[in-house]
Amino acid sequence: MSLFRIDPDNPFKGPHQSIKPKEYGAPLSRAKAAMIMIHGRGTTAESMFSLADEFAQPDFHYIAPQAQNHTWYPYSFLQPKENNQPGLSSGLQRIHDLMEEIKSAGIPANKIILLGFSQGGCLATEFAARHAQKLGGVVGLSGGLIGPEIDASLYSGSMERTPVFLGCSSIDPHIPKERVDETEAVFKDLNADVTKTIYPGMTHTVNEDEIKTVRGMMAEILG
Repeated sequence: MSLFRIDPDNPFKGPHQSIKPKEYGAPLSRAKAAMIMIHGRGTTAESMFSLADEFAQPDFHYIAPQAQNHTWYPYSFLQPKENNQPGLSSGLQRIHDLMEEIKSAGIPANKIILLGFSQGGCLATEFAARHAQKLGGVVGLSGGLIGPEIDASLYSGSMERTPVFLGCSSIDPHIPKERVDETEAVFKDLNADVTKTIYPGMTHTVNEDEIKTVRGMMAEILG
């Protein structure tokens, strides 16, 4: 059993590859850092930019890919991975491609934050864990690693103390708290600097404390 990882010489072609991403904030040509924002099931790339407004970091370029039919993969993230193909691998490829575009525009990986909410949070954390590297940060809001159970031995490499923030409700209807705990453990094994906050009784949303935490991560990068 192995995990799909991006092969630069043989890119995965799937449902999300041809949809143009949305951009916001500072133009890439003069931004000092960037954030890739992955939307949740049933929403749009643009819907993520209300968070960008809350972050209030004018030197950041924001880019948000759009899932075909507003859904990265069809079933719960706790289903067997093969049930969620080809959307799952297509979404992972999309993140990789956007990261390469940002780097080729002159922003290094250690100034790129990968952030996702809900289904997007699952995709963002899964990408980061499968492709361990030094990033500016990884943010999983109401999300966690994908699959019916997590085999930590499948994830390898070092994130070189990349800050990782996981925020979720104690009673989230889609994301079991245990999965957030398992995701934390995998990132710690990958040598990430992990902060996890479980919010008692929160609905499936993003709260002010999470926004403040991410804003702090962003300010740190601009430092």
